Amino acid sequence: MSERLDLAGRHILLGLSGGIACYKSAELVRELVRAGATVQVMMTEAAEHFITPVTMQALSNRPVFTSQWDARAANNMPHINLTREADAVLIAPASADFIAKLVQGRADDLLSLTCLARPAGRCPLLVAPAMNREMWAHPATQRNVRQLVADGATVLGPDAGDQACGEIGDGRMLEAVDLCEAMVAFFQPKVLAGRRVLVTAGPTFEPIDPVRGITNHSSGKMGFAIARAAQEAGAQVTLVAGPVHLPTPRGVVRLDVQTAQQMHDTVLPAAPGHDVFVATAAVADWRPAASAQQKIKKQGDRRVPTLELTENPDILAAVARLPSPPYCVGFAAESENLLAHASEKRVRKNVPLIVGNVGPATFGRDHNALVLVDADGHREIPTADKLTLARALVRDIAGRLDSSRP
Repeated sequence: MSERLDLAGRHILLGLSGGIACYKSAELVRELVRAGATVQVMMTEAAEHFITPVTMQALSNRPVFTSQWDARAANNMPHINLTREADAVLIAPASADFIAKLVQGRADDLLSLTCLARPAGRCPLLVAPAMNREMWAHPATQRNVRQLVADGATVLGPDAGDQACGEIGDGRMLEAVDLCEAMVAFFQPKVLAGRRVLVTAGPTFEPIDPVRGITNHSSGKMGFAIARAAQEAGAQVTLVAGPVHLPTPRGVVRLDVQTAQQMHDTVLPAAPGHDVFVATAAVADWRPAASAQQKIKKQGDRRVPTLELTENPDILAAVARLPSPPYCVGFAAESENLLAHASEKRVRKNVPLIVGNVGPATFGRDHNALVLVDADGHREIPTADKLTLARALVRDIAGRLDSSRP
């Protein structure tokens, strides 16, 4: 499968202000280009002390602009021309000093001049702060950031962790891959703006004893992709995850559980406060009636212990039975007769939409194909990577929500 080019056709003007985080900007250019974007780099004089224009030119394959007196432009106005070609301006790193410049409307270097001269209605400004934790926490910086947002800019980060000065705390610039994902998310249509979405993902684990349990092969990748796609679409997303080792999508609230009962007890109180519930998790149908307190040992007489099972609660059906349920979307991972089983499951659980797939063909893999089953029939979403499928599903759900509005 080919790499997904989420930023194909996008032109990004990447500005670097002074800071040690400039080293991350080199990798950021690579990530943006890998995602299909073209990148024009602009640097302040301070940034040139941390990384050279030669490096950024080699990675972007474009000459780097550093001076407001640069005469390469025919009209000698790079501060005008470059933003007229750009889909967005991204400042990464954005130092405390440069953020202050933006707020004050100063224009004493090429980068600040360009930001001031950009057509704000069609060329958005995004900033990725990078500074010492004390500088970030200072009231002046916090005041400037609030004003920057009020003026229409989007602030990405910062992150927390080790800093070049040896201190630990907030102020680190987001990693290159995170900034690239944030840019991708920024350009996604906000079809779920103002909506609240609850997603379950991954397997459950039903303990037999302290070291063994009943589980399945679900990786959680589809559910995590749906959570990310919903967040990209503007929704506030809560993700209830079974035992998986996947990074939490940025901007998503994650609640970790282990058993089906824990997932049920987490989802049911939360569901009424959401507009959409997507039950992607592969929840165990049964659990041991009793879990042994100690590891079950083999017996000398070779007797095999009997495992008594009891049924787990049906989370999707329980949410659908609520007095005012969210729009419920179930998943049917089947090994045969997918359409028939998915249709039967939709009716039995009394939900408007079931998403079917062939479980053995998708568990743990990065690509899949889906079939959407509702009261009017079904339609297929052809094989693609799971994030592409998740975005298609989110658009479909958004359309159903819009059509149900009075």
